[in-house]
Amino acid sequence: NASTEKKLLRFTFQELKSATVNFRPDSILGEGGFGYVFKGWIDPNSTSPAKPGTGLTVAVKSLKQDALQGHREWVAEVDFLGQLHHKHLVKLIGYCIEDDQRLLVYEFMARGSLENHLFRRALPLPWPCRMKIALGAAKGLAFLHGGPKPVIYRDFKTSNILLDAEYNAKLSDFGLAKAGPQGDKTHVSTRVVGTYGYAAPEYVMTGHLTSKSDVYSFGVVLLEMLTGRRSMDKKRPTGEQNLVAWARPYLSDRRRLYQLVDPRLGLNYSVRGVQKVAQICYHCLSRDTKSRPTMDEVVKHLTPLQDLNDMASASYRPRSSQRGKARR
Repeated sequence: NASTEKKLLRFTFQELKSATVNFRPDSILGEGGFGYVFKGWIDPNSTSPAKPGTGLTVAVKSLKQDALQGHREWVAEVDFLGQLHHKHLVKLIGYCIEDDQRLLVYEFMARGSLENHLFRRALPLPWPCRMKIALGAAKGLAFLHGGPKPVIYRDFKTSNILLDAEYNAKLSDFGLAKAGPQGDKTHVSTRVVGTYGYAAPEYVMTGHLTSKSDVYSFGVVLLEMLTGRRSMDKKRPTGEQNLVAWARPYLSDRRRLYQLVDPRLGLNYSVRGVQKVAQICYHCLSRDTKSRPTMDEVVKHLTPLQDLNDMASASYRPRSSQRGKARR
């Protein structure tokens, strides 16, 4: 695609090898289904490598050579990201295609994935931070759905939401993205891929994909941010392993919904914020696709939640301490 190639830098394999210090193991940022992601350094104005710690920090994603499906997805990613520019999408800087080497070069996201912050860090992610990330990710999805050629992201999950130094959320990993339905078509039919626990039920059952499938996945991620629980967790008691199934009855019950709040937050959350987030989750996770909001509507509902300071700790009354005992 010529227009894409003009904007993106084309790196040689040797340049990226030097930029990542020979792809050394201690520069691995993560491992995806299709290969490793390495930290590297390049000259800000060219494709030349820079000394570690200088120049522009980048993330270099290598594709496993045996991943044939991977090649298709690699091309999809270059295609989509080369054309899509938005402050809530990870910026693709360039690529390398040389013999059987396939690599992509992205902007480096200093704080890593939302998954790490929610589930692996010692310190809980503060409530206002969660709201900022939710809004940024929602804006990224709304942008994909709202363009002249809509894109269905298809793999929205916490590990694909990356954070910069200021906790701005950006969507990454477009290997599974699909062009949306064209003309008067209502959906795209496709083989079912994606991540169990995040995929919308109608998509899993029929392979019919619409932007409302992404809205469902957004609801799952928002629920993970509310509860601090993973969408699927085999370590939990039966009945609590599937987050959506466990949480659904609480979401519409104003008295019980506070039992959903991530216990690591203590009382450091906004009371109205939790009510509104529960409402948004409830609608996004609706079994009927028509009842789910659009991502533009989700953005509209999340925007006023950014500056709420009605923290639960301020209105804490001792008798509500019973709630803590029942929670776990």
